[in-house]
Amino acid sequence: MANVSVVRMFLLSGLNETMNYRIAIFSLTLLYYCMILFFNISIIMIIILDQNLHEPMYILLCSFCMNGLYGTTGFYPKFLLDLFSSSHQISYEWCLLQAFVMYSFACCELSILAVMAYDRYLAICRPLHYQSVMTKRKVCQLICFSWLTPFCIFSISIVLTSTLKLCGSIIPKIFCVNWIIVKLSCPDTDTVISNILSYATIIIYVCHGLFTIWSYMHMIRTCVKSKDDRVKFMQTCVPHLISLVTFLVVILFDLMYMRFGSTDLPQSLQNFIAIEFLLIPPVMNPLVYGFKLTKIRNRILRLVNIEIK
Repeated sequence: MANVSVVRMFLLSGLNETMNYRIAIFSLTLLYYCMILFFNISIIMIIILDQNLHEPMYILLCSFCMNGLYGTTGFYPKFLLDLFSSSHQISYEWCLLQAFVMYSFACCELSILAVMAYDRYLAICRPLHYQSVMTKRKVCQLICFSWLTPFCIFSISIVLTSTLKLCGSIIPKIFCVNWIIVKLSCPDTDTVISNILSYATIIIYVCHGLFTIWSYMHMIRTCVKSKDDRVKFMQTCVPHLISLVTFLVVILFDLMYMRFGSTDLPQSLQNFIAIEFLLIPPVMNPLVYGFKLTKIRNRILRLVNIEIK
């Protein structure tokens, strides 16, 4: 029992700067969260209810939007409650759970993007083999891979973190982050295994990124040769590419700031940088796919026309 933490509550000190504007921040955050729910649930329901959209690309998009709901639900409800709480504390167990959700959401996003790149690679570079390879069973396996991989990795990570003896309880953010909890461990605590797992996770998701880049290199090379493939690329791959670039830029910016950023920046700006990956992709992804993918756009327009009539 000596290596079990006695810290039972954490203080989210990043929320201190929000108190003077909490009504305005609460209103805007609630409105924004409702937009996230509306856009993502709309795409999910359109795909589920329309039999014509029960194709691999749209099923993967449905999983993509579900992940957006999963990640944002791990942050926004707690943040909204904290705005009107006099004590910005979170229990040890809930903090570990939130850290798990944040990390698994981000890595699941990368996994799904890699799977979607594989799907588009087959459709454009191997069209004759697409139907035989992307069967319903294969799609289910790929979706399970994209969800279970981060879940398994971060379940182990959080279990390892839970065994650390902590000597601090202040988290300088507005949500729980696993690496900060690890940094709060006492000097004599052995964190070697946690560090090894962290590096292994980085390698795994760098490989995801390299695979996605490889897929797009082949797709672009194929599209140069054929006008039909160029049209298919513009219709189905551009939304995916926009989502991929946006998410990678946001995540890399956050990681670079955590590694090299100055703590002299205003707390409000630090908070914004920390939650960019929860602000931009969850709203932008359903909008981009909804407007760009012809079948979904037409389905939305039909629904709007029915409502108007």
